[in-house]
Amino acid sequence: MSIAEPTADELTTLQDEAVRFTRELIRIDTTNFGTGDPATWGKGETEAAEHAVALLREVGLEPVVHESAPGRPNIFVRLPGEDRKRGGLVIHGHLDVVPANAEDWSVDPFAAEIHDGMIYGRGAVDMKDMVGMMLALVRHLARTGQQPPRDLVFAFFADEEAGGVYGSRWVVAHHPELFEGCTESISEVGGYSITLPEKASGEDVRAYLVQTAEKGLAWGRLRATGRAGHGSVPNDENPIVRLARAIVAIDEHEFPDEMTAAVQALYDGVTEITGVGWDEEDLRAFLPMMGGARQFVSGTLADTTNVTMLDAGYKGNVVPQVAEASIDCRFLPGHQDSLKQLLEELAGEHVEVIFDHVGISLDAPRQSPLIDAMTRSLEAEDPGCRVLPYCLSAGTDNKQLKELGIDGYGFTPLQLPADLDFAPLFHGVDERVPVDAVRFGARVLLRLVRES
Repeated sequence: MSIAEPTADELTTLQDEAVRFTRELIRIDTTNFGTGDPATWGKGETEAAEHAVALLREVGLEPVVHESAPGRPNIFVRLPGEDRKRGGLVIHGHLDVVPANAEDWSVDPFAAEIHDGMIYGRGAVDMKDMVGMMLALVRHLARTGQQPPRDLVFAFFADEEAGGVYGSRWVVAHHPELFEGCTESISEVGGYSITLPEKASGEDVRAYLVQTAEKGLAWGRLRATGRAGHGSVPNDENPIVRLARAIVAIDEHEFPDEMTAAVQALYDGVTEITGVGWDEEDLRAFLPMMGGARQFVSGTLADTTNVTMLDAGYKGNVVPQVAEASIDCRFLPGHQDSLKQLLEELAGEHVEVIFDHVGISLDAPRQSPLIDAMTRSLEAEDPGCRVLPYCLSAGTDNKQLKELGIDGYGFTPLQLPADLDFAPLFHGVDERVPVDAVRFGARVLLRLVRES
């Protein structure tokens, strides 16, 4: 039996559950501090996974759970499709979140309060809203006993916020059979709307940005060495000073802008809608057209490097022998080696550049039956909208799935207010998502699995 049009009651339940599960998951503190020390992991991811498993079992599903390490569970459910010969679709999300300093927030970051139609909380957009939609969707399919056109694999990963070492990376290495026959995947940071002025009508139109590409990432360290000594003695080999000079040199370097294929497709699409052209000599002048996606798009015009943490010294009157700074590098396709070489030149002879974790860049097909199904699903819920591809400046678990030959897309469909500055909400203070956007996303995802 293929997926039928839902009844009014079924559709209401689907949307209500998506909102409820989003809030329930936010209330479970799944903070990932990014360390390899299990003592710092806490019980949040286990609690969230147990909650998800209970919701799945409640409708007769029996999920597979693989724990890569204590406190790092990964959950999987496969729904067989009508045509088992077709490539399967992986729908995946992660249960962990980055830390939130409650003192900086206007609300409790783990209370999932609703204010002015918005669900507030750490993970609201990254990405417990999508996980809530996923749970509501798979429960709807299980309750109604309907079979999708193709195999669907629902995956709930651990540890994405620390590179997926105990999540997608571990699963791909140890249990690739979970994704056997799958050819495409969808996950976070795509499918959301920006509002553009349409040249033909003069009215505003929503354009939904489907993430078809990702920059590569390299997380690592600048490691400066020098001569240890007493703090009262002059020292021209102080590693902290050497590290500081390296940081300044890297920070002051201006990476040249470069137009990649995915970014050009987005720019050209916006121009077609608005009639406003872009200048090849000044790519950043076009960024104001991107609305709430501006920061994400800005990050895809060039390689970037940010210093994120410092670690040096052990006593106030002692010059240490080593000083380190953590760095977060994001590179355009093909730039991994050249970026490392440049950083080594800027850092100087006494500072080593170490990449501890590297994630590949991605570029999935921008024209495919899945993209067509996304477009139809969005247009059915928002008539007159447009759908455009874009490149994400950050990274997702799609990087790991690509190792299995699975093309990954960002598609968490959200219809957003025109004035919502969306990109800064990710890892930001007062992270929030509109209630209506979650309900909208649940409807679109149901259409997508019917259409694809």
